This record gives sequence, structure tokens and C-alpha cells, in this order.
Amino acid sequence: MLTHRYTRWDGSQHLRLDAEQVFAKLGEYLSYTDDIRQALEWLLRQGVDLEGTRVVGLDDLLEQLREQMRQRYHEFNFASALDDVRRKLDELLDLERGTLDERRDGRPEIAAKRDFLDRLPPRLSDAIERLREYAFEDADAAAEFENLLEELDNVRRVEDFIRRHGELFQGPKALDYEGALQLIDEMERLKQLEQQLLAGVMDGVDAAALERLLGAEAARDFRTLREMMALLHDSGYLVQRGGHATLSPKGVRKIGQLALRDIYQGLLRDRPGEHATDLRGAAALRPEATKPYRYGDPLHLDLVGTLKQALTRRPGTPLGLVPGDFRVFESDDATSTSTVLLLDMSWSMSWEGRFAAAKKVAMALESLIRSRYPRDYFAIVGFFTRAVELKLRDLPEASWNMGDPFTNLQDGLRLAGELLARHHSTNQHVIVITDGQPTAYFSRGRLYCEWPLSFGGISMRAAQETLKEVERITRMGITINTFMLDDSPSLRAFVERMTRINRGRALYTRPDRLGEYLLVDYIGHKRKKV
Repeated sequence: MLTHRYTRWDGSQHLRLDAEQVFAKLGEYLSYTDDIRQALEWLLRQGVDLEGTRVVGLDDLLEQLREQMRQRYHEFNFASALDDVRRKLDELLDLERGTLDERRDGRPEIAAKRDFLDRLPPRLSDAIERLREYAFEDADAAAEFENLLEELDNVRRVEDFIRRHGELFQGPKALDYEGALQLIDEMERLKQLEQQLLAGVMDGVDAAALERLLGAEAARDFRTLREMMALLHDSGYLVQRGGHATLSPKGVRKIGQLALRDIYQGLLRDRPGEHATDLRGAAALRPEATKPYRYGDPLHLDLVGTLKQALTRRPGTPLGLVPGDFRVFESDDATSTSTVLLLDMSWSMSWEGRFAAAKKVAMALESLIRSRYPRDYFAIVGFFTRAVELKLRDLPEASWNMGDPFTNLQDGLRLAGELLARHHSTNQHVIVITDGQPTAYFSRGRLYCEWPLSFGGISMRAAQETLKEVERITRMGITINTFMLDDSPSLRAFVERMTRINRGRALYTRPDRLGEYLLVDYIGHKRKKV
């Protein structure tokens, strides 16, 4: 049974929110930071473009709000805001003084009352407050004062507002007392909404006030932003931990898939299966990709695709198959590989977006191996003053380490060797992504750190100890491929010594091309035995 639900058209129904689209936008922001909360903040602040529709962020709404304030600054002034109240006070005081003049004969206290009235404070609210203790002689003046006393709190509001903000209002239109109170109410609502938008707590923003002050379109954009945040949680990409949002395991995996997609989009794709090879390995099927069968191809038949092709060519029964109807799954002839990616996390990796690019590549490579080569082993090791293994769940929020700014490639290679020793396979690789030569090492269990002999120079002892580790790795049959993100002569010289020992390869590349080079290199080596 189909159920149809109808809602009132509000102009926003043309935009259909999709969790994957929204998360892809979040992934773009996350590629520039190691903090999911900051990425979420950027998403909310800067807004998104979805399906060709611009959803403005909180910063745009803030700007609209402040423009409303500026319009009021340029339109109104408070020069006459209290004139009506001042006139009423002066009128009732004149009544009282006239009555005092009539009754001064034979009553010495009348002079004291007259003196009290003449010494009232100049500030309007203070004058009204002082008159609370005065006993009026004139009945009409007393009645007028009781009415005026009811306005005391509002008079104070106007005075305080003028004292704090009056200079901002330089417009040509002078407000009377009622207009001033109305404008103050509007400005207070605007300021309160401004604070709510600045705080960025979506549930704390008064959506109804936003619509009244900025209009229906701004309210729709705000509701869309709020729905986006709810969608990220409801779809399972984000979870609440410790009072703030963080990536769920599903979100971490999706970040890797998005990174892989972005890198692949920059590649010129060849069609797998069209290269001659005499090697045989495990044929990794690619169920997402099919092609027409050609003589000599492995018959990994896509039955559904084959039948659809035959029916498209000639609908009806009996079904007549011809060779051109056959569709087969594409496959890669791959050898088993164990790989450890060594990721430089020293302070210099924060320059020019190097670490963001390297981290994106690490996540893309992990996603590639998990989806296309699930039998391969892949691990990530981060190295700074010492080396640590990085788990996939921690990678999206991993960052370069300013507290431990040295580069201990030796310890990274040691840890990589230990991991590969536990996961032996036909091909064993260490991929190094770095922008600097070693400046730290371990000797007999003790950590040593040394600055280069000169700016851009080399740390001799650290380089020697690292090359000893390269020799040990080489004896284990492990190939080291190095991707350099800096082309300084000292780094090139050190990496060339590494490659001579290990017979691996070295490649200098820019951060924006790192992903393309590394993935092509990895997939290329999957098709041959090293």
C-alpha cells in the first residue's frame, strides 16, 4: 500500500537533502583541518552549494542581520527621544510651583518644597526617582506624576541605550519616545539573534525571530542548515562523544572513499584488462565495472548485463544470444602485497598544505586497498620525534606535531619492519611521504635529537643511523619508495643514498599531485611481482 504525504509549499521543497552530498561537503572542509568540530563549524559558517542551489551559512545570515542594524543606524537618531517625557515632567512641575506660590503665605515649609523642586537632578530618570519622596500640593500635578512614574523603567531603558549606543544612530529621522522604545526592542532582538548565530548552537537560535527580522528565505536557509546537521547524525556519519560531535566508523570509512574518489577524478583512466601480461596472480573482480567480452578475456560473466544487452538488441522470446551480447566483469591481475605507509608528521609538514595532502592520500590508499584488494595488508605509521602506528579511526583528525618537531625516519622504518614481519607476502613495500631529512634517531634504546649543521643542511649522525635501518629493511626484502614534498638539495642527496642502498625509487612531487602519483604507483606495482 502506497502512502502519500502532502505538506504546505514553503519554497524549500526544490532542495532535496542527501546525507552523502552533505557529508561530501563536510569532507572537503575536513581536508583542511584535523578537527571535526572545526570542519563542522566551517560547514555551518560558510554554507554549501547543493544541486546548484546555494544554502547560505551562519556568516551570511550574520551579515544580513548586521545590515539590518546598519540600516537603522543610518536612518534614525535619538536626539528627541525623551523630549515628550521631559515636557510632561516640566508641565507638572510648573503646576506644582504655581500651587506652591499660591500657598506660601503662612507656611514656611513651602519654601523648602520650592527649593526641593529647583534642585532636581538633570537626568530625567533621576529626577522622577527623587520625586517619589515628594508630597505634591497640586492634585492634578500629583495625578500626572503617578502616570509618569509608570514610565520610569522605560525611561531608564532609553537613557541607558542612548548612553551605550546613541552615537551609532546618525540618521536624519528623529524618533519620538514611542518610536525609540519600538526601535530599542528591535535592536535588542537583533543583538540577541546575533549572539545566537555567533554561538553557532543550532537549537539555541530563535528561528521564528529570524524569519520576522530577515524574512522567509533566510529562515529556510537556517532550517536547511539545521536539517543538514541532523542528517549527518541520523545517517550514522557522526556520533556524540564527550559532549561534541565526532566521526563514527562509518564516517571515517566514507572520508577515505571520498578522498579516493577525488584523487581518481584527477587521473587519466586506462581500461583495466587491455594490457598484455604473462603474469598470473589473484584476479580481483571489479563488480562495479563491466565491459564487452573479447576473445581471450577471462569469462567472468555478468549475467544480468548480458541478458539486458540481448533484450535491448532484440526484445522478446525466445532469447537469442550473440557473441556481442556477452558482458564480463573487469578484473585486475594482482599479486599479494603488504604495505606500510610512513607519514611524516613533523612541524614542517604544516607548510603549503603538505600534511593535509598526505593524510588525504593515506585515507584514499586505505580505502582503495580495503575495497579492491581486501587480502592485502596495509598499515600507516606516523613519524615525528618518534614513530607511532595510526589507526584508521584516528587518521581524519591526526595532525602534524609541533610539540615534537624532529623527524625520526629511523624509528618509522623500524616500526614498519616489525609490522611487515608479522604480515609476510609476495611483495612488501614501505611508502615514505616526507619533506625533510632525519633529525632524530634511537641508539641503544636512547633517543637523540640534533639540529642540522646549517639551515637546510643535514644532521650527520641522524642520517647515518637512518641509513643503517634502511640496510636492515633491505635485507628483509622490503622495497622503499619515497615521495618527497620538498626539493631541497640536502633532502634529495639523502633520499638518493636511500635508493642506492634499497634499490627502491624516489619521486619529487607537489602536494596537489601526490595522490595521483602515489595511487598510480601502487596500482602499477599490484600488476607485477617485484
